[in-house]
Amino acid sequence: MCPSTALGGTGWAVGLDIGGTLMKAVVVGPDGEVTGRLRSPTAPGAGPAAVLDRAAGLVAQARHLPATVGPVSAVGIGVPGFVDEASGTVEYSANLGWRDMPVARLLSERLGTPVALGHDVRLGGRAEGELGAARGASDYLFVAVGTGIAAAVTLGGRQRRGPSGLAGEIGHVVADPDGPLCRCGGRGCLEEVASASGIGRRYRREVPGPEIGSAEVLALAVGGDPVAERIWSSAIGQLAHAIALVHGALQLEMVVIGGGLAKAGTRLVEPLGAALAADLPCIPPPRLALAQLGDEAAGLGAALLARASVLSAPAGDRRALDAAHPAGA
Repeated sequence: MCPSTALGGTGWAVGLDIGGTLMKAVVVGPDGEVTGRLRSPTAPGAGPAAVLDRAAGLVAQARHLPATVGPVSAVGIGVPGFVDEASGTVEYSANLGWRDMPVARLLSERLGTPVALGHDVRLGGRAEGELGAARGASDYLFVAVGTGIAAAVTLGGRQRRGPSGLAGEIGHVVADPDGPLCRCGGRGCLEEVASASGIGRRYRREVPGPEIGSAEVLALAVGGDPVAERIWSSAIGQLAHAIALVHGALQLEMVVIGGGLAKAGTRLVEPLGAALAADLPCIPPPRLALAQLGDEAAGLGAALLARASVLSAPAGDRRALDAAHPAGA
């Protein structure tokens, strides 16, 4: 966590990050400080309605935390997948098994509170830009490398969504045409060869055994395992090449690496920086940094989004909202 995670604004806000395994909520008070944190299993196998009920229940718990002494006037939700923020709809989320889900409307009906919806990685990028590693940067890339790989592109201080809302989906760009099949139907997508989970799968294809992840592969590489060394080095090289292409097109100030792979610290950043420099022989490489907000980044970004949506609403709507949800409600 960075030293300060203050979010300016008025009223109380809840930011909720709904992941494929875990949903994480942060509660933000009127002074902008995080006053509460809650977590719950997502259990997507129970079905969309059950997940939404669980999400609504977590927000309800947040409203009744001892530190939550005022009305929650804003709720923000971060979700992985293809998200239409304007309509509040999740068009497709492989991790959650959702398709064409009007999440903002459905949760708003359950909560009786306006809900703002955003893409989890874009929200994480927003939080890192306002509160974390990219503070002060106007042109940066936030890359989340975990179960999959996705990025958030910020140019001139504004996030770039693209005409179909898919800007930053570098995880499904082919990195190795002869690589393994991806769940998206492509072959050799970047997230199949360089994500935290993809690194583990690559190792197990060569060395059969129980399922492992990138942390175990890195430990084996540090211990001198030649297969692990080769796979780790290859993954870093593929990730660097993808970032180099984005940087070559946009010339970024910095790149922030988040997600599970960021836990590798200098064993990730140092070889990644060297690989980037090699891929950019004529262009100054971007500054590299590890994310500072950890796994709360998307939840904090959701709270920022919620605050912004409420503050931009007409004053009459805000007064009606406060009247509908008095303190402790």
